[in-house]
This record gives sequence, structure tokens and C-alpha cells, in this order.
Amino acid sequence: MKIACVQMDIEFGNPDKNFAAVKNYIEEAARTGADTIVLPEMWNTGYSLTELDRLADDDGAETKALLLSISKEYKVNIVGGSVSTKKDGKFYNTMYVVGRNGELEAEYDKAHLFKLMDEHLYMEPGESVNRFTLDGIECGGVICYDIRFPEWIRTHVLQGAKIMFIPAEWPKKRIDHWQLLLQARAIENQCYIVAVNRVGTDPNNEFNGHSMVIAPWGELLVSKNEEEGIYYADIEMEEVEKVRKTIPIFQDRRNELYF
Repeated sequence: MKIACVQMDIEFGNPDKNFAAVKNYIEEAARTGADTIVLPEMWNTGYSLTELDRLADDDGAETKALLLSISKEYKVNIVGGSVSTKKDGKFYNTMYVVGRNGELEAEYDKAHLFKLMDEHLYMEPGESVNRFTLDGIECGGVICYDIRFPEWIRTHVLQGAKIMFIPAEWPKKRIDHWQLLLQARAIENQCYIVAVNRVGTDPNNEFNGHSMVIAPWGELLVSKNEEEGIYYADIEMEEVEKVRKTIPIFQDRRNELYF
């Protein structure tokens, strides 16, 4: 699977400009031959939380229409990062995943809301796991702060995920945590991690990318890039089973001790 990580700047509180940018990026990645295109977190509005009633995508309609139409036209999978949405009068941080045939494969609301960026004051947490299949490969998806909860990632992997997709708006000042946590999640779960972070600034934070594709042994296939752009990696799914056979941690787990 050829992965395209869209490491983009996000125009604070300007959905029209962000939708146009995302459309261009997805089309560029598709023309380059990507199988799966991955976007960052909250790309439609950024963390313009006080303006969500005006800016959030109503039931994700605009986002789904864009992703579904492009995926169908170019025959690509799109892990749509996440967008701010309004559903039944409440606001969510929502990931949409579409398959290469133009069908919605998954919808996920961020389970762990990040208090340092006031998410909990404006948004509702999700209540379900995010499991889906792309090109016959079992996948999972979580969002940003979710990676600080290893049991949440492990829940997806125990249900079959071999790739975990993770969009983020992870600030520069904690970027070391980003890499360490992501590599740990890949190694301990013996899976691929595809994590896409934004660049640029908003009124409160600076972001420096470092989007990553990490192999099951923890090797960095994409990392350290701080410029806006698309970053590519080819992943070989045979590596997952090879690593899991070498160190069979899932056979050696002792569930009776954990809870």
C-alpha cells in the first residue's frame, strides 16, 4: 500500500480555504499513485472552537461529499483526518474514512478530548471504536490525544487492526512526546502507525509537522519533515505477521492479570 501523508497548514476558522486546499492535495496525491491518502486533524476549521456553531460541518455533509466524490473519481482510499462537525446540536471532532469505490467505510468521533486545548468545553466525546477495512487490510483510526491511552490503541489491535491511522494537531512544544508515543504504540502493538500532523500556527500554538509512518519494528519510514507538503511511504503488510511470529506478544498476554 502506498501511503500519502498530507502535512498541511490549516487556515484558522476558514473552512472555504481549507476545503479548497484539501481538494488540491488529495488530487495531487491521487495523481502520484497513492493508494491511501491521510489528512490531519480538524483541517476544516482548526481549533476555532468558539465559532463552531457557525463553522462546524453540519452532519459532516460537506466533508463527506468532497471525500466521496474524489475517492470515486480517482479510485483511492481517503482517511479524512478529522473535521469539526455539528450533529443534533452538539459538536464533535469527527474522522470520516472512504474507500476507493466512493463508499463511506467509517465514522469516528474522538474519544478522548484534550483539555489543554479546551476541547472538552465545546465538544462531545465519541463512544465507539473505529475499525474498518481498506483494500482487504484490517485498519483502525484514532485522533491525536487518543495516543496517550495505550489501552485504546490496543483495543483496536485486538479487534484485528494491522494499521492505525492517527491525524493530529500536535504542538511543536511537545513534539518529542509525539515521536516517542507513536513509536511505542507501533512496537507494543506490532502494527503500522500512520500519523499525520499539521504545520503552521493558530492564535495559541505553533505546529511543526513530523508526520510519521512507522513500521511494526519501530522503524521510521517517514519522519522529521517540518515543511508543508505530501510525504509518501510504501508499506508491506507481510511485515506485520513476520514481527508477530518473531515475538508472539499476543499469544503471551495474560488477560487474567490485567483487569
